Order: sequence, then structure tokens, then C-alpha cells
Amino acid sequence: MNKEWSELNKNVQLRIKKKETFTQGIETLLVLRNQLMEQMLEFKKTLKREDFNAMPFPNAEGYHSKTIAYSLYHIFRIEDITANSLVKKGTQIFFANEYQRKMNSPIITTGNELAGREIAEFSSKLDIDGLYGYISEVDTATTDLLKGLSYSDLKTKMTEADRENLIKLKTVSEDENAVWLIDYWCGKDVSGLIRMPLSRHWIMHVEACLRIRNKVRPDLN
Repeated sequence: MNKEWSELNKNVQLRIKKKETFTQGIETLLVLRNQLMEQMLEFKKTLKREDFNAMPFPNAEGYHSKTIAYSLYHIFRIEDITANSLVKKGTQIFFANEYQRKMNSPIITTGNELAGREIAEFSSKLDIDGLYGYISEVDTATTDLLKGLSYSDLKTKMTEADRENLIKLKTVSEDENAVWLIDYWCGKDVSGLIRMPLSRHWIMHVEACLRIRNKVRPDLN
């Protein structure tokens, strides 16, 4: 793991635990997310369209077995679902602003159910400009959410109603490789969602994207 990102993430986890350092923890989280966002924006500036579909490690164990396009979509679908459906109890940006159409996405789910060539085919269909529009809107909405949180909000637990809502929305596939996400998220409180989908999840997938990029485009190393 990138040492700077790892250290920032460690500081986030430590600081948000305590009321007196909670605000600093959120500020640190926003610094971390900004650094990761800069890297994701760099992909758009420097990569060719076909680079987003490349799968140089198709049989690997780990997130680098995917594609960059898939990884970016996956990060922000999960964030949209957890931040807007679960924490805000509102409407996902994906639906509110018609991003299935704008991204030309054949799915509305997180993509966990896809494997192998399905991931490559899915990636090739995505409109990259639409994808980055979605990334920007979800990130902005989550930043506003994080800035508005209080320490007491962290203990707010997900409910059975939240679980039923996710099932109804069908944004998590019923496939065994995906459906577990519903129980996983709904077993957490707001603090737990911050610790994974809104922070560490970004790091894991961005680092995987960098491994893919470095293999596909060594000229950019």
C-alpha cells in the first residue's frame, strides 16, 4: 500500500474514534480522498480509451485482475449506494441524474457479479466522459455529507428498513458474489461505512488501477 495513503488512512481511523479529534479525522479523510481523486483524474488525462478496458492480470488473485474502467465504476457505485441510500436515506445520484444512460452502463449494480471477459466487455461499453461525470457528482455529494456529520452520527446503525430498501432497489445483484454486500453494509453503523466504502475501498482499487496502468503503459511509469 502507498505509504502516504496508508498513513493518512490510519490517522483517519484513529481520529474519528474520539470526539475531541473527530473533526480532524474528517479533515484528514478529505485530504486522503483528494489525493486519490487526483490520481483517478490523472488516468483520464493520460490513458487512451483502450487502456481503460485492459486486463493484463486476468487470472490474478486481487483487484488488479479487473480493469480500470470497471474499478472506477465499482468504487463510485458502491459509494453512491452506501452514502446516499444508507446514510442519507435519499436517492442515488445514478438514478436521480440518469447516469445509467450517461455512462451507457448495461447494469445498475455494483458489478461484483461480473467476472473475466464479462468485466472486459462491460468496460468497453462504458462512456468514459459519463463515468467521470458520475465520479465527480458522487464525490461532491459525499464530501458534503462528510462535512455535515457530527461525532454522534457515527453510531447510527443501519436498519431492517435499509436492508429491505436495498433489496427493492436491485442495485446489488442476487449473485452469490454480490448479494453478501447487503448484509455486510447493513451490519455496520455510519462509522463502519466511513472506514471501508468511503476510505479504504478507494485505496485498494486505486492501487490496483495503478498496477494495471504500469503494466499496460510502462511509458507512464
